[in-house]
Amino acid sequence: MKLDDLLYKNAPAIEIEEITDNSAKANASSLFFCICGARSDGHDYAMHAYQNGCRAFVCERKITLPSDAYVYYTDNTRRALALTAAKFYGEPSRQMTVVGITGTKGKTTVATLLHRLLCEMDIPCGYIGTNGVAYRDVSHPLKNTTPDPITLQNTLRQMLDAGVKAVIMEVSSQAIYQSRIDGMAFDACVFTNLYTDHIGPSEHPSFDHYKHCKHCLFSDYGCKTMIANLDDRYASEMQENTSATSIIGYSTRSNQADYYAYNVLPTIGKRGYGVSFFLKDKENDIPFTLSMLGKFNVQNALAVIATAREIFHVSLRDIARHLSTLSVEGRTETLSLSNGACVVIDYAHNGSSLSALLSALREYKPNRLICLFGSVGERSELRRKALGNAAATLADLAILTSDNPGREDPMAIISEIATSFEGTRTPCLTIPDRANAIQEAVKILLPNDILVLAGKGHENYQLIGSEKQPFSDREELLSALKNARLTIL
Repeated sequence: MKLDDLLYKNAPAIEIEEITDNSAKANASSLFFCICGARSDGHDYAMHAYQNGCRAFVCERKITLPSDAYVYYTDNTRRALALTAAKFYGEPSRQMTVVGITGTKGKTTVATLLHRLLCEMDIPCGYIGTNGVAYRDVSHPLKNTTPDPITLQNTLRQMLDAGVKAVIMEVSSQAIYQSRIDGMAFDACVFTNLYTDHIGPSEHPSFDHYKHCKHCLFSDYGCKTMIANLDDRYASEMQENTSATSIIGYSTRSNQADYYAYNVLPTIGKRGYGVSFFLKDKENDIPFTLSMLGKFNVQNALAVIATAREIFHVSLRDIARHLSTLSVEGRTETLSLSNGACVVIDYAHNGSSLSALLSALREYKPNRLICLFGSVGERSELRRKALGNAAATLADLAILTSDNPGREDPMAIISEIATSFEGTRTPCLTIPDRANAIQEAVKILLPNDILVLAGKGHENYQLIGSEKQPFSDREELLSALKNARLTIL
């Protein structure tokens, strides 16, 4: 593609075969974008890209390069990169049905369930999110929930070329903040919920900023249909100034919602802990069962039901039949043990999600509810306090350990969490090494105990310093069960 087709008509007619923001990958046929990052500035690497043969650059500030370099200046290179990537790959999002899902909690569960449901209904569907990329026979991980613009647009192009007709993608607030989805077109967008989270030096400067970024998905990207959780206190704010011509609401509280779940009850079956409910819309009133627990998963299921019905015209009875068998790895993943105890692996990594999870598990009347968790390093101290308060209030025993401490001292993080247990009746153990903590937790399990491994869910690494070291709660659990001579039923 010619440079003047990518930027503007008076640009030199240089043949561009690649766009990049990595100077090491730049070459004579590249268009290099100077991106200002959290730890480095792409403008400082422009000369490196030039030395690798690159002659076309997009910048925000003045740079000095030899006279044969062409430099295009813009006030936002992140946005320019996203818009150019969409154009470079042929605007693939405009040729498929794209559903974006955002919210503090539930994005991965809703997106994964919806993707799997549509695939079972023989709708060629792709997924982009926390669990990576999935379409047809292709599956691979991603660095971020919503990838960088080049990866995103290239992935969408590959999906389109493979015959994919629909894409379900998680949209993080950081992706909106950093213009990663600029140039995208969304047919429908789902709002799950909004809680105080992701506030800090490396994330959002304030809750208002976080909320504003979430809202932009519904106002700035051509969303035609908005599907909203009416139980959330911010649902009405998210609907303000939306581009959507149709707003579909779901609820577990209001029978005036388009999709209303009532008579929500915990269940215990062959698949472990679950939940049942009745679904009422304008024409139907039918029973549903989920092999996942908690009212929050009923809300997630309602988002799936509403989207599948309204956007893809799947019948409610087909949705009910398929949804009852689906679950998501690392999201309220329940494992019943041979000694009568149970382990739940979940991604709950903030106070609201941990509180919702522990409250739901209380309904199953365990002998003891044991919660093993930590908190991510280099994030807001408020998150640690909220996590500690949730466990101190709802657990019978807490085991404090590491959870991606990054460059922080794990014991310093644990000590901050431990202050929430002062003056409470809930004892807490401190075992900084997460593998050892899981081993010790399994050793003390009694019949009808529930052990919650919270915070990491599907993750297969532990971030220590700047290095991602291989680690999986599930694999460590299997090792601990083997040592304790316990099996999964």
